[in-house]
Amino acid sequence: MNKYNLLSAQLEALSESSRNYIPLLSNASALIYENMEGLNWAGFYLVKDGELLLGPFQGKVACVRIAKGKGVCGTAYETDQTQRVEDVHQFPGHIACDSASNSEIVIPIHSNGEVVAVLDIDSPSLNRFSLEDQEGLEEFVKKLEGLLEWE
Repeated sequence: MNKYNLLSAQLEALSESSRNYIPLLSNASALIYENMEGLNWAGFYLVKDGELLLGPFQGKVACVRIAKGKGVCGTAYETDQTQRVEDVHQFPGHIACDSASNSEIVIPIHSNGEVVAVLDIDSPSLNRFSLEDQEGLEEFVKKLEGLLEWE
């Protein structure tokens, strides 16, 4: 079992007591932060009134609101596509919530076919996230989408 399958299995076990989005996203961010090396932030931004609002996370203080189409998170929200960025300083319009971050991956989360949140993971290392990481995290997000109850 690879580490992403293990993370998904742990997530499923954690969802047995509650599938409400707040505790489940809180535990999901902790799982990622504790089990992936070389991270300085792992968490979620939730779609609220057409922009992204800070949700459960692990790491340093973060930006509270991100406009659709702005930065890596806003771009993932607007395009509905995973953004895997080797060097955030080369990304047009990058929002530097933490100046120590050098690479980032952001994956859209769906409910009823709509983007309702994004998973955002930052690293102080350049080129931290591989294609294998992207594929594993996208599978993790698919598992999460099937478990979450949004209200």
